[in-house]
Amino acid sequence: MSTTDTRTGDASTKASSVVAFKLEVVTIPVSDVERAKDFYTRLGWRLDADFPGDDGFRIIQFTPPGSPASIQFGSHVTGAAPGSAESVYLVVSDIDAARADLIARGVDVSEVFHETSLGDRFHPGAGVSGPAPDRSTYGSFASFSDPDGNTWLLQEITTRLPGRVDDQAGS
Repeated sequence: MSTTDTRTGDASTKASSVVAFKLEVVTIPVSDVERAKDFYTRLGWRLDADFPGDDGFRIIQFTPPGSPASIQFGSHVTGAAPGSAESVYLVVSDIDAARADLIARGVDVSEVFHETSLGDRFHPGAGVSGPAPDRSTYGSFASFSDPDGNTWLLQEITTRLPGRVDDQAGS
């Protein structure tokens, strides 16, 4: 049985009825809210919110420089295990500069690496040291973790694939 919906005439087939779904926030699980807040502050990310609530609830939001999306963490925000966010992408135009910036902020960042097989980026130690051959866009990576072990994956993108960014959708 196929899971592909082959119905015709529904709203999903009408180009004029495109609804923009903008990824705005990713929740990351942490064990120590103050330690996480200190870490992301040290990264130079903008603190957007720090709202305490009743019964120990607290939500903190940070936005990386130049990003339209943010992260949130806090107390009683998620049931996910602290450190279970894996390979959250941070796209950069110059991976060496991004890595140097993080190191200057005291972050332990991996060496720049590239894949020999698709998916190596998700397996620590599986990549090949150094940037992608010819510095091909989408091909160079580095990684780091926050104090809880949530992992971040830097990816160097210098030229987007055609159609990847649609400035008209949801403007």
